[in-house]
Amino acid sequence: MQRRFAGPSDLHLHSDHSDGTEPPAKVMASAHRHGLRTVALTDHDTTSGWAEAADAATSLGMTLLPGMELSARHEWRSVHVLGYLFDPDDRDLRDLTDRIRDSRLNRARSMADRISRDYDLRWADIVAQTAAGATVGRPHIADALVAKGFVRDRGEAFAGILHPRSDYYIALYAPDPVTAVAAIAGAGGVPIVAHPAGRAGLLPAALTERMLDAGLAGYELGHRENAEPALSRLQALVARRDLIVTGSSDYHGVGKPNIPGEHTTSDDMVARIIERATGSAPVYP
Repeated sequence: MQRRFAGPSDLHLHSDHSDGTEPPAKVMASAHRHGLRTVALTDHDTTSGWAEAADAATSLGMTLLPGMELSARHEWRSVHVLGYLFDPDDRDLRDLTDRIRDSRLNRARSMADRISRDYDLRWADIVAQTAAGATVGRPHIADALVAKGFVRDRGEAFAGILHPRSDYYIALYAPDPVTAVAAIAGAGGVPIVAHPAGRAGLLPAALTERMLDAGLAGYELGHRENAEPALSRLQALVARRDLIVTGSSDYHGVGKPNIPGEHTTSDDMVARIIERATGSAPVYP
């Protein structure tokens, strides 16, 4: 396969179309400033930032792999599945993301109602913190709480008022991980589990096998949240099954310490993603 892209490559970046703090064009500029030349915009459950990101990336001489981070859940645990180069118009995948975003919006309204009983916080305050085209979620509630002076930053909001053990918290609908993987693969995309060796540990082996059978292509092993001994166990799995391995920053802009390019994906692995995908193509400069 002839390569038309150049490294270094960071395949996990967020904009204000989900829970990042910068518009897609600024995310691309930040990535370029940190020396990246191939990137993926992977906002949560939406492709609404693709066009702006593509224009900005190509103007800077970068290659864009359009992507998304799909929300899933196994029992109590959130599981995030990165999808690359899928068909954004695939009906099954769009129906799934529409349901997730509707749940996110309804959940945000309900949480805002609960919070407003104890804090002077209105729905308009939250909407004011949300970029056009983005679905309102907990990060936007956090930003509204910061703007009103109730907390210092997003971290404090998520550690207290918005914490899952808080009385204000409401769970978000999310499909099971097998459904999420199958939806991305069915749309011609390449599914990769994001930060799979974090504090919650590894998913059960039986579930992992079902995800692989559904089309799981690999794991994001280069990520600041991954830790031993789970990481070594996954490294053995990807070697045994010849899976794709990615490394990424999970950049969100202001409010998180993640820096574009702090972990990167090798050229060979980027090429494998491009070769495997059938839903859409990279956007080359």
